[in-house]
Amino acid sequence: MVSSMDHPLKVFRHCPSCGSGDFIDNDEKSRRCRQCGFVYFLNPSSAYVAFITDSQGRLLVERRDREPAKGTLDLPGGFADIGETAEEGVAREVAEETGLHVIASRYLFSIPNTYLYSGLTIPTLDLFFACEVDDIGCLTAGDDAAECLWVTPEELHPDDFGLLSIREGVRRWKERHC
Repeated sequence: MVSSMDHPLKVFRHCPSCGSGDFIDNDEKSRRCRQCGFVYFLNPSSAYVAFITDSQGRLLVERRDREPAKGTLDLPGGFADIGETAEEGVAREVAEETGLHVIASRYLFSIPNTYLYSGLTIPTLDLFFACEVDDIGCLTAGDDAAECLWVTPEELHPDDFGLLSIREGVRRWKERHC
């Protein structure tokens, strides 16, 4: 659990419904407006992560082109969009960052995380998927990926990944594949 001093809700000082500054802690998960009664819950944002392997068993990794953790390794993935399923979202993120077309995905596990964006720590729930793609020949780094690389399980070092949940996810994947 996040301490109350570090809690992301502390940055919300005004009611998003009526604009009142009388926006107080309601409980550990929410703030309440004394003026209009609106209660705001800050729930985690969903994010998707893809494990994609080639016919040789190598894992597709990316080098991050943006902060946070610019220059470190990452896996294809990103935040959920409104109205999409997790399977649609992971396929969309893979296409945006790699140019690859996901034809099948299988949920593996989830890891709670935080993501620093524009000075705000956003709580996330990262959903990890094993993804199958139709053709790796069209692999091209895009969106926030500076480059795409194929890495053998033996060459994979979790500490080279800059985001904590990705690092833990890679550790879990490596345990199953080495």
